[in-house]
Amino acid sequence: MTVSAWLAVTARTVLVAGIGCAMLSGCASSPGPQVSGSGRCDDSSLDWAVDQPANEENMRRIARESGAGLINPIGPATNLRRDHRVDRLRVFIDAGNVIQAVRCE
Repeated sequence: MTVSAWLAVTARTVLVAGIGCAMLSGCASSPGPQVSGSGRCDDSSLDWAVDQPANEENMRRIARESGAGLINPIGPATNLRRDHRVDRLRVFIDAGNVIQAVRCE
């Protein structure tokens, strides 16, 4: 391999590595979701959501009305851990994308 060929390969390697690092650092510095209020979940006013489609509009409304810091959609094949978090709302969705239950857990 000639010196000029080696320099070309090295320059490409450095360029690709630099682009990769720049992309990763952009992801790492992105802020997470913002939670207004305490982030504590309250499912007492969410009975309206049962039997509704799990579309973006309904999921945003559920998130807003529950005050939860974390909305966790649960599909029919999802395995659950039975840990409890005061900031988590689980939205149970069937295979037809219809909400079956909404619970803070």
